[in-house]
Amino acid sequence: MDESDYGPQKPLIGALLLATDLTTEGDIRALIPASVTVCATRVPFENPTAPAQLARTLPHLGPAAGLVVPGVPLSALYFSCTSATVALGEDEVAATIATERPGVRLVTPIMAAKRAFRALGVRRIAVMTPYVAETAHAIVNHLEGSGFEVLNAHGLDIADDRDMARLKRGAIVQAAQDAMVEGAEALFISCTAMPAATFAPEIEARIGCPVVTSNLAGLWMAMRLAGVETRMPEKGRLMDTLLDMEIA
Repeated sequence: MDESDYGPQKPLIGALLLATDLTTEGDIRALIPASVTVCATRVPFENPTAPAQLARTLPHLGPAAGLVVPGVPLSALYFSCTSATVALGEDEVAATIATERPGVRLVTPIMAAKRAFRALGVRRIAVMTPYVAETAHAIVNHLEGSGFEVLNAHGLDIADDRDMARLKRGAIVQAAQDAMVEGAEALFISCTAMPAATFAPEIEARIGCPVVTSNLAGLWMAMRLAGVETRMPEKGRLMDTLLDMEIA
């Protein structure tokens, strides 16, 4: 049966997660309202989260996308890995996924973070990552190449995303504060493995400006593309912000 034969009763978002991801499904439960269905599958991956290793995910993206409720149209498809998207290139990720899901509205964390900064009206940012230096530098270079000014980058030098997912709340909040510098208009916490999305309101209260995390941005954008305009200020400034479709 063709996808056009189906009309889902409520928005349906697909999600592609790395095999080692311990965080994204929890963020989905915490951030996405019950009016939205999210169906996820996994992409083979072995640590460390270094660019060369992340690039090996490419052949798996198309087949994984094809496994997300085949034959049923998706409101959006979220590839939940910031560093892999940057290592592969956004166009390459989109082209590979399109081989199995042509026309799907793809969301990646780095794409969504950039849309989030624009929606929030910020250009000068601080960055906090859990990554090793090579991966962190790639994120910073990508953001600067996209027109943002990165005033400071603070990394934790963790190689394994399962270890990133086990970071305690206090350590994440402290690292976020350590990343902030004068003049930064927002903080980007990069990495879908970092369990920081639900801490955004607390961090915002401490640093006095918006916090954008990888999963917070990615799920916000996927939800908005799915037509959900529910505003949830209690979950952070971004979740109280609408997506300008002209820049999406």
